[in-house]
Amino acid sequence: MKSFVYTGLPMRVVFGAGSVKQLGAELDRLGVKRALLLCTPGRAESARAVAKGLPIAGVFDRVVMHTPLALAEEARKVATELKADCCIAIGGGSTIGFGKAIALTSGMPVIAVPTTYSGSEMTTIWGISKENSKQTGRDPKVLPKAVIYDPELTLDLPANISAASGMNAIAHCVEALYAHDGNPIVSLMAEEGIRALSAALPKIIIEGMDLSARTDALYGSWLAGCTISTTSVALHHKLCHVLGGFGLPHAETHSIVLPHAMQYNRDAADEAMKRVARAIEAVDAPRGMYELEQRLGLPMKLADIGLKKDDLERAARIASDAPYPNPRKVEYAPVLELLQHAYEGRRP
Repeated sequence: MKSFVYTGLPMRVVFGAGSVKQLGAELDRLGVKRALLLCTPGRAESARAVAKGLPIAGVFDRVVMHTPLALAEEARKVATELKADCCIAIGGGSTIGFGKAIALTSGMPVIAVPTTYSGSEMTTIWGISKENSKQTGRDPKVLPKAVIYDPELTLDLPANISAASGMNAIAHCVEALYAHDGNPIVSLMAEEGIRALSAALPKIIIEGMDLSARTDALYGSWLAGCTISTTSVALHHKLCHVLGGFGLPHAETHSIVLPHAMQYNRDAADEAMKRVARAIEAVDAPRGMYELEQRLGLPMKLADIGLKKDDLERAARIASDAPYPNPRKVEYAPVLELLQHAYEGRRP
């Protein structure tokens, strides 16, 4: 076994059906007196219901994807004006992203209550978009102080969003398996996360109210977040961050790009591909991942989620110009080919 370094982040997790009832106890534990509740417009009513009776100073319910800088600044201003001492983010990665944006400049603690499978709640990674670019970074200040995983809050998550969000989580695990700074502990979590999610998601597509499947999927997404929290991302995530700058939906972009990024790295990350194939019970990892996405009814082409063909070359150039670790050397021509295949939805 090779030498390695494993860093465990300080994280408190409350997991299980009905665990959102512990939100008040978590606020008390942190001494919170004036919390700012964050959510999307569509989840405003349910978020307010969850927080009823708690020390909520105000609500910011205008969360959108990719944390646009202008809107993040508005949320920061609201937090300051309310003299909030904590952010409660109830929702998916976009909502948690707004909590992180506030924490980044204020150091304010965040309590995350995930309702999707993004995994953002387990990481120090933040991202803020401006115009056609997205800046990302890592900072311990943005790591939530507590995470409450309640699968009952995911029961109303539509099938298509569940599938895309789950594939986003699987993408975290895949890249953790071949991260240059990975280790055996993370690899264990990554393979188990892929197994749990790939088994649960097809059941959720058939019956969205299957609490057992929802619980397994949330468990898998927790593991996925853990894997990406202490390892570096590679080509897949870099491409998706670039494409996010073009305004593409986050989770769907991840699911479409994943099999093609895996194919790009297939021969350079043999052990990782074996573990992925084992977890999803497939012979070939990239093709098996593509077929899983087909079974889930996900969009398979970047063309179908808003990317213009004229933007392919620019995206490939941005992704290949900035050097970063990846099992296979990142070069413009093969990256452009990868994007063309993802744009057309070709089978690996």
